[in-house]
Amino acid sequence: MIRVTIPGRFAGMNEFIEANRTGKRNWNKANTMKQKDQAALLAVLRPSLRGKRIKYPIHLSYRFYEPSARRDKDNISGYFHKIFQDALVIGGWIPNDGWKEIEGFEDHFDIDKGNPRIEVEIWEVSR
Repeated sequence: MIRVTIPGRFAGMNEFIEANRTGKRNWNKANTMKQKDQAALLAVLRPSLRGKRIKYPIHLSYRFYEPSARRDKDNISGYFHKIFQDALVIGGWIPNDGWKEIEGFEDHFDIDKGNPRIEVEIWEVSR
């Protein structure tokens, strides 16, 4: 099992959907948002996973520590799943984020006003 802690919090699915709906003048707003967030993730993942090999398939356990209970749980997790799993591919830790590589995932939610963060456990699944 590999554990990674990502400080802070990321945009939710609602913000990502809104960025996709901004119209022709800002057609790349959602892509820019996703690229920026993936770069932030890779900045944490590269030193955390340096020298580690991940054998897939994997199971991901996400624990979201939010500063309050204001955002819906599906709003918190949906966008983050996408950018985190894509970052694993971009970083070269897994070849793809499809069914062969990602066996499944689970979410857990807690409140921590003073230290919002996301902890991800990567479990290698033996078949």
